[in-house]
Amino acid sequence: MIELLDLFGIAVFAASGALAAARAGQTLVTFAFFALVTGVGGGTVRDLLIGAPVFWVHDWRVPAVCLATALAIWVLPRRLWPERAVDWFDAAGLAVYAVFGAAKALSLGVPPLPAVMMGVITACVGGIIRDVLAGVPSILLRPEIYVTAAALAAGLFTGLTVAGAGVPVAAASGAVAGFALRALAIARGWRIPAYRG
Repeated sequence: MIELLDLFGIAVFAASGALAAARAGQTLVTFAFFALVTGVGGGTVRDLLIGAPVFWVHDWRVPAVCLATALAIWVLPRRLWPERAVDWFDAAGLAVYAVFGAAKALSLGVPPLPAVMMGVITACVGGIIRDVLAGVPSILLRPEIYVTAAALAAGLFTGLTVAGAGVPVAAASGAVAGFALRALAIARGWRIPAYRG
């Protein structure tokens, strides 16, 4: 279950990276690069912080999924991708990857609170890198509900796991809750109040 969540999260994040390259009218090489760094960026930072082997260096499936996703976006006609496709792919990846990041941290003995933070880092860093490379304002600098959705997904999964819930139930609950919050923020324009001094 967790392994499938990982590959799904990587694929949808890679899709958001490739679509960002498509918006900028880039080459196939750039599509592949955007897909890879968006798909593995957060997980790489997580693994470095918790002292684990960097996951995608040791699993050929991860870069293969990123490259295949980039190729699919490149080949399929632009009309198939809605205007906000990047946001929706990113929302799915955010929720799933927050759960996976927290799960991996817990499995390596990281305490619950830092494990939640590892879930947030796993979910958010790839999108931040994508935005920087694409030359658009980082999601962190916009008052959208983004990190909060990742924290909800990772926190709910971790809380349910610590309470004794089974991993499939905890993972599904966290991912659905995180995606639902982010989806509502996209659909209804929900914002977090900004500092007014």
